[in-house]
Amino acid sequence: MKYTATRDIANWPSAISAELTTSATAQIHELSCFGASLWWLQRDPANGGRVDLVRYLHGQQSHRLPAQFSCRSRVHEYGGGSYCVCEHGVYFVNDHDQHIYYLADDDQFRCVTQSQLTRYADLVFDRTRACLFCIQELHSDNNSPQNSLIRLNPTHGDRQILAAGDDFYASPCLSEDGKQLAWLCWNHPNMPWDACELWLADLDSEGNIRQQRQIAGGDGVSVFQPSWSSEQQLFFVDDRSGWWNLYCYTDGATRALYPSKLEFGLPQWVFAQRSYAIIDKHRVLASFFEHGEHKLAVLNHDQHQLNLIDTGFNSFNSITTNAGTACFIAAADSEFAQPVLLDIDSLRVQTLATSPPVKIDPHYYSHPQTIAFTTRHGDTAYAFYYPAHNPEIDPDSDFKPPLIVITHGGPTARSDATLDLRKQYWTSRGFALLDVNYSGSTGYGRAYRERLTGQWGQRDAEDCCDAALHLVDSGLVDAERLIIKGSSAGGYTVLCALTFHNVFAAGASYYGIAELEALARHTHKFEAHYLDRLIGPYPEMQSSYQQRSPVNYVGQLNCPVIFFQGTDDKVVPKEQAEMMFQALQQKGIATRYLAFSGEAHGFRKAATQISCLHAELEFYVRVLKLPLSTESAGD
Repeated sequence: MKYTATRDIANWPSAISAELTTSATAQIHELSCFGASLWWLQRDPANGGRVDLVRYLHGQQSHRLPAQFSCRSRVHEYGGGSYCVCEHGVYFVNDHDQHIYYLADDDQFRCVTQSQLTRYADLVFDRTRACLFCIQELHSDNNSPQNSLIRLNPTHGDRQILAAGDDFYASPCLSEDGKQLAWLCWNHPNMPWDACELWLADLDSEGNIRQQRQIAGGDGVSVFQPSWSSEQQLFFVDDRSGWWNLYCYTDGATRALYPSKLEFGLPQWVFAQRSYAIIDKHRVLASFFEHGEHKLAVLNHDQHQLNLIDTGFNSFNSITTNAGTACFIAAADSEFAQPVLLDIDSLRVQTLATSPPVKIDPHYYSHPQTIAFTTRHGDTAYAFYYPAHNPEIDPDSDFKPPLIVITHGGPTARSDATLDLRKQYWTSRGFALLDVNYSGSTGYGRAYRERLTGQWGQRDAEDCCDAALHLVDSGLVDAERLIIKGSSAGGYTVLCALTFHNVFAAGASYYGIAELEALARHTHKFEAHYLDRLIGPYPEMQSSYQQRSPVNYVGQLNCPVIFFQGTDDKVVPKEQAEMMFQALQQKGIATRYLAFSGEAHGFRKAATQISCLHAELEFYVRVLKLPLSTESAGD
């Protein structure tokens, strides 16, 4: 039996419940290969967001960490690069104490580090010297954390600082013969996607640095993912041309492998991202963005050929190669993220299931459409449009759904078109979605990223308003029921759009920013000067911070907002949401504030995520007066 959809969203029964959005499939990241085995991290929202190490060997998966351990680095607060595999075991960072542990193949554990004030990331094992190279972040009560590149003796715990003095370090990369080490570094006020440097040094027999020199990067150039070939060539990505392109450094000379208006790099919010892997001295397996769409190809840089691979996926990360086989994490608009094997010669794809199959009729899925729209500034911006869709619904000719505009975080980040049940939760209930890659997003070249320079809180909010109005003008959505939601920096864009514009009827802010001065004064080291480029230096441009803080203009806000916040958030303190919530309460505008104990920046617990979806749906139904049947709530 099919229901008929009118303007109201009553009687939309959905198989996609809030509970299913957290339990349907594993959340995997940081895939790597070592010999015949694959390894990856697997996060379990149902177990408080615990992260396990999984090994895949001879067709069998094994979970390697006992229940008291969770593999996660907190360097830069966002972490990444939290484990590395060696011949007889694996080294990993434990979330609870941030120590490095060694887990042997016979399941014996040993704690490698001791300091309670130190965090580690980007672990690299040197098999020649039986030591670790990694990033160290030393915390103290009175000073800003001190970051450095170190060599660590895992047997005795002795540490040797190899490079220090810069604000940040990342991506230690050891040559195949163990004689050279490359790394990245950068300094405030730059973020790594603004400008960073690629350094190279020789190593003596003990692993000490000799003859270090800068070989790429610098002012206005961002470098990403140095990688060594077996021929001792150093590959890397940088955007000296305005696009993150691939380069190779050999014997003091650098050459571009495939000059193009394609993006082979990523913003380095976390460590150990890999967008490409070296196949042999002629070829590289690389993922890249073209007009914001993610693609995979084999680049033969000697012949200047980029040969696309049709894998059926549209998102690729953690790319690595080993003996004619590539492995990576891939996803699509109807496929969850999963480990994938690719035979490089035959291009045959093999997927590795990480959890029981999701018991959802794929006919429930709304498939995204890439749209481009003209902004009020006369340039082009991009978004993914998800129509309201449910196989049980037969919309009449006049049906126009409510629209939820999603603003991604960062703001230097991007939205993708992969399967996300949190999005399908809404589309299957009669909401359309528009996931906007506003000015400042990645995947469209440096000039597109730099549209947001000095314009944060303005261009991003304007683009989201223009995107929503584009769909209204196209006759696709209900102009009176426009909603905007976002998290972190996306939450700030939400509050700016609602405060300084009159397009949306309601909004949801997940750990969003309401007052910029507090953020500039109290945020963590990694982002301490991020706003210098997005807004301007503080306190020199204090007036701009005040003018773009929604909490200072709450009198202009005349629509309901719901706030979600973790009490342990160090990136955006909970006081931000509380200030905005209290201001709305005093004005008498419908609002709600939900605080979650034990959650930090980005909710990891299944119970939290479920509660948020239930509360958000109830809020929209109430403030927009949307009829909703019990069946359609999915509770």
